[in-house]
Amino acid sequence: MADETLSDEELDEIYRAMVDSFIDQANELAETNSAENVGMALLYAASRFNAHVVSQHSETPESYEKELPRAREFFCNQYQTMLDENLEDYKSVYSKYANFMRRQ
Repeated sequence: MADETLSDEELDEIYRAMVDSFIDQANELAETNSAENVGMALLYAASRFNAHVVSQHSETPESYEKELPRAREFFCNQYQTMLDENLEDYKSVYSKYANFMRRQ
């Protein structure tokens, strides 16, 4: 099923399921690795995959090079927004998870 045929609600549901899948895998990896290393691995994987995504929208090396500043701005802005939202959201559950996280 192509993304173009899905409603916004269906796309959001798929997006949330993908996010949950990545979080589940990160939590699993954090059982045997430090959370900091898992977080950095997620960032690195996202950057590698997004470089691939940008390349898929470019027909030539020159057009790829031309798109790099715009791609960097887009992905950095998206990350900043998402990080800010999640840091703010975490405030409401901090006390619930803080003791659990310290025990690990």
